[in-house]
Amino acid sequence: MKLYGLQKLTLLDFPGRTACTVFTGGCNFRCPFCHNALLVTKIDPSATMEEEEFFAFLKKREGILDGVCITGGEPLLQPDIEPFIRRIKEMGFMVKLDTNGAFPDRLAHLIAEGLLDYVAMDIKNSLEKYALTAGTEVDTAAIEKSIDLLLSGKVDYEFRTTVTNELHTEEDILHIASRIQGAKAYFLQNFVDSGNLIGGGFSPVSEENMIRMRSRAQSLVPVAAIRGE
Repeated sequence: MKLYGLQKLTLLDFPGRTACTVFTGGCNFRCPFCHNALLVTKIDPSATMEEEEFFAFLKKREGILDGVCITGGEPLLQPDIEPFIRRIKEMGFMVKLDTNGAFPDRLAHLIAEGLLDYVAMDIKNSLEKYALTAGTEVDTAAIEKSIDLLLSGKVDYEFRTTVTNELHTEEDILHIASRIQGAKAYFLQNFVDSGNLIGGGFSPVSEENMIRMRSRAQSLVPVAAIRGE
């Protein structure tokens, strides 16, 4: 599997664990505010890391790191994601997967095989605004299936939503919260312009509005929080 980046240490991406983060290329969504355009629409084929290079690095981190975060792009697009994760697990590391929830059957299979220890699923917006926010047509039934899979508690997880002034309202956040009632973790993340966006014209939400959005979410999901608080 081709890899497109490695963060050698993160104390934030995998809750309660020391980990590295590895990046896959390609995504089925085109969220205009995505901060990883270089991994979605502007992939440089030469900017890759071979699997063996990654596993050589991981071998040196045995006993130092607890786990590996796999992000993208959308990792579940990768046809060889399962053997890649199996090899990580066989080395004794825990695995966290970031996903947009568009491939519930693939996600369910990895969970059933015991290959995932933590899943972070991005919920882009209220279902009515999903296509607008994802920048393409979306099978929202698949999104809902992934939500229900995580809510079933078969794996540790979090839901998260990146919010912008232009695409998200308090009512949108309330609609999301109503769909994930009972969730054990839901984070609101404010938009940050990385300089490598897929689209343009987006701005972060004010601190006051973020607090209001959190309050609306907490009315249905008491554990809702603003990431970074």
